[in-house]
Amino acid sequence: MTDSTDDNSTDDKRTMSPADVAAELLDDWRYLAGALHARFATGSFATGLALVNDIGASAETADHHPDLDLRYPFVSVRLSSHDVGGVTQRDVRLAREITDHAGRLGATPRPDELRVVEWALDTRAHAEVAPFWAAVLGRPAPDADADALADPDGTGLGVWFQDAPGATSTVERPAEQRWHVDVTVPVETAERRVQEALAAGGTLVSDARKPSFWVLADAHGNQACVCTAIGSTEEVPVDDSGA
Repeated sequence: MTDSTDDNSTDDKRTMSPADVAAELLDDWRYLAGALHARFATGSFATGLALVNDIGASAETADHHPDLDLRYPFVSVRLSSHDVGGVTQRDVRLAREITDHAGRLGATPRPDELRVVEWALDTRAHAEVAPFWAAVLGRPAPDADADALADPDGTGLGVWFQDAPGATSTVERPAEQRWHVDVTVPVETAERRVQEALAAGGTLVSDARKPSFWVLADAHGNQACVCTAIGSTEEVPVDDSGA
């Protein structure tokens, strides 16, 4: 017979996919960009502070600490297991406790307001430019094969490098655009976000990979992607029918 403590220890080291997280039925939480996210409308700073204190007590007991953002009308929470680079059962357990704390205080979950913003640079050789951007942003120097910059201070601003063999811009011949913004939102709000962007003067460049992501452009052709967790760690079917 295997000791249940050993089973929990194993689960706590196994990273979970978006599908694994969905199976946990965490109604207040969404898997975005490799972490669990939640926002709770508190209605007052005092209620938000009480929620943060309750979360802090649970985090100390579990020896597992989330990223918190306390504002007057809301508290945002981000959970991930840094030692394994993803979401584990440790995060799921603490997420359930945080939901209980929020419910007791009358804080309302607002998953529709969640979003994660990342900047992506199209480059033919990210190893040639990544050290520069790490230095400019005050980030640790990346490994030669790293396709993203570390965010040790938890600023929430992701920066990554997208393989683009056709990117031939140089200092002497700069491209019109090599950076684009990725905005990751809950699956259920993605279509609405796309429609709002189109109504605001945007153009749909491609929806061939929806619901993984949509490519949009503003009136000057500057591009952005609205993304979801679908397809973030697994292949998704591409609709080539044009429907």
